[in-house]
Amino acid sequence: MNDNALHVVSVVREQIVGDKILIEPGDEFVSSPEVEQITERALAYLKAGYAVHFAGTAGTGKTTLAFHVAAQLGRPVSLIHGDDEFGSSDLVGRDSGYRRRTLVDNFIHSVLKTEDEMKSLWVDNRLTTACRKGWTLIYDEFNRSRAEANNTLLSILSERILNLPKLRRTGEGYLEVHPDFHAIFTSNPEEYAGVHRTQDALMDRLITIQLGHYDRETETRITMAKSGISRPEAEKIVEMVRELRGLGVNNHRPTIRACIVMARVLAHHGGHARWDDDFFQRVWRDVLYTDTAKVTRGGQPVIMEKAEEVIREVCGGQPQAG
Repeated sequence: MNDNALHVVSVVREQIVGDKILIEPGDEFVSSPEVEQITERALAYLKAGYAVHFAGTAGTGKTTLAFHVAAQLGRPVSLIHGDDEFGSSDLVGRDSGYRRRTLVDNFIHSVLKTEDEMKSLWVDNRLTTACRKGWTLIYDEFNRSRAEANNTLLSILSERILNLPKLRRTGEGYLEVHPDFHAIFTSNPEEYAGVHRTQDALMDRLITIQLGHYDRETETRITMAKSGISRPEAEKIVEMVRELRGLGVNNHRPTIRACIVMARVLAHHGGHARWDDDFFQRVWRDVLYTDTAKVTRGGQPVIMEKAEEVIREVCGGQPQAG
């Protein structure tokens, strides 16, 4: 196999047990020299004690790659999804109520002594559990959480200490992070809706790997692996999506997800990526409408007409009469 060859390697199958995810090999992850190079770098950073941050537009496989890298570490995974409503307690833990204990002493039957004791009940959340047990943390789209909620990560990633409220049942004010703990972050660009600007102090503690769209061959292999469609059909779908992606200025859509959706639907329905296939005509319009409506050139919208031109050229044939 030459250096430019692609092959299918292990991807994670997820088994959820409580707050942890056990990951094991699967069979639909398409690797390439580019993917393996990124994986090698990410593992080198993690094993040297640094957190890794996969940044890029939606649909570039950040989360899939995060799980792939985590699988190589061989530890359970604690998964957190960024949320605008998060506070620090959603990461670290919280007081979940109280426990009352009553002791009645009637050793001398003429004397009754009663003691009441009230204790708060503390529940560790996923970040604390991962730090304590040495699991791998995947914090997906972490910049959807507000910056103040993520402040607790600063001491974890630098001093390897998690500051904890005194309410925690052990009574300790801090937790030393387990040496096997590693952290992988993913994020979308700041201009996306619902995304917050991340504090510089946190970004300074992460090694950021920028991810873009993969090359044509990798996208073709991914489309085939995720749908079971034939190579000729996958090549047509990928080509039309890449052509549409290149129409606008700084236009990152449609993504590989559009390829996978169309390929899966066609494979399931028995359709084909041909201009004279009526079902395919309807499918690509449904899947690509949102993206094609945003395509512009010279500041003017190109809309569906340009998409039809591209797809007719890639998929062959002439438009049907009527």
